[in-house]
Amino acid sequence: MNVYEIYGMMGVVLIVVAYFLLQINKISSNDLKFSLMNFFGSLLIIVSLFNDWNLPSFIIEMFWMAISMIGIIKYFKNQHFF
Repeated sequence: MNVYEIYGMMGVVLIVVAYFLLQINKISSNDLKFSLMNFFGSLLIIVSLFNDWNLPSFIIEMFWMAISMIGIIKYFKNQHFF
C-alpha cells in the first residue's frame, strides 16, 4: 500500500465514521464535526486520486466537499462568526 492509498483509506474512514455517528445520534447533521469529517475525508480521497486518476470519483468528491463547505459556513453563520 502506498502513501496515496493510505490517504484514501483515511478519507474513507472519516466519511464512514461521520455517517455512522450521525446514524447512532452521537452527532447531528448540523454539527461542525460532521461537516469537517466529510470535508477532510473527501479531500483525502481526492489526494489519493493523484496516484490513480478516476474522473467520476473526483467529481463526486468535489461535490461532497462543496456540500460539506455549505454545512461549515452555515455552522459559523449560526455562531455569528460571519
